[in-house]
Amino acid sequence: MKKADKEFLFKLLDTPSPTGFEMPGQNVWANYLKKTAASVQCDAYGSTWATLEGKSEKIVMLEAHADEIGYIIKHVDDKGFLRIDRVGGSDAATARGRRVHILGSKGIVSGIIGNTAIHLRRDSLSNEKAPAVHDLWVDVGASNAKEVAEMGLRVGHPMVNQDGPAELAHNRLISRALDNRLGSYIIAQVMKRIAASGKKPAVTLVCLNAIQEEIGGHGAMMATYRIKPEMCICLDVTHATDTPGIDPAKFGLVKLGKGPTLTHGTCNHPLIVDRLIELSGKQKIAIQHESSSRFSGTDTDKIFTSREGIPSALVSLPLRCMHSVVETAHLDDIEATIQLLEAFVLSVKDTENFHQTLD
Repeated sequence: MKKADKEFLFKLLDTPSPTGFEMPGQNVWANYLKKTAASVQCDAYGSTWATLEGKSEKIVMLEAHADEIGYIIKHVDDKGFLRIDRVGGSDAATARGRRVHILGSKGIVSGIIGNTAIHLRRDSLSNEKAPAVHDLWVDVGASNAKEVAEMGLRVGHPMVNQDGPAELAHNRLISRALDNRLGSYIIAQVMKRIAASGKKPAVTLVCLNAIQEEIGGHGAMMATYRIKPEMCICLDVTHATDTPGIDPAKFGLVKLGKGPTLTHGTCNHPLIVDRLIELSGKQKIAIQHESSSRFSGTDTDKIFTSREGIPSALVSLPLRCMHSVVETAHLDDIEATIQLLEAFVLSVKDTENFHQTLD
């Protein structure tokens, strides 16, 4: 990973962009692609896309989601403590004792999610259970509700954990919001590399960074209807199941550092999946396989049913400790995913539509 690209990724990861409040991160992403793309646009709710013109107007779309999980202020009590609710799939069990950034009306305010000492929270049998989200409280240093208001904070302001990116040994990257800033980063790199290669693709490439995936894929649904792609590959993260306590019989086996996964079934079009398998072999790109029995749980579910149907496939990056502040990815998987998506875009001919046909 080049220095400038790493700086872009780390800036994306450091920029708070919880679901429903994604524009700070969208501006970082858009500014990075303005020198590469023919145009960069956003819609009414903030889903943002960049376009690289090909030899034809047929559109291949690469999609990731821009939002991250977090919390939102639900109540401010008389003593100045904030009570919160979840934004997306935040894990209340790991929330206590964390530092947070609150996106207030006067700028970012630092706070902590309180952690009552272990000596004081056990019951008579020395047992305890994970907190419910309504049990959590945030301390911003205020003594009363008036002081909270003077900081520019009120009910409805969102917050994210402060934990930013860091590198571990052997090409590991950790951070909050790797789900799915890594996807945002990867699709931007695909466009940048294709533009820099001088190989004008046969089709037009649109990279979509969609909002509100964590609460139902609303941004992907709206933007896909507007963009009208002929085909799409969605990029998200998937659970790396190679850590202690995870049963592959229940969750499948996905290993960190062994390449991106291709998902089979439901929203995934077999012909696009076959093309990705073929390209991985030709390019010697390691891939892994996953199954989808009913739905993928990603934006792909919202995209493939748009209009008359959009042939789509899901490519996923293995991620340990998902929806935590120590999400862990492998730099080799990131590079392999970029190479696979770049190869796919350049492989598509303007005469191809990946439609099923009868015998």
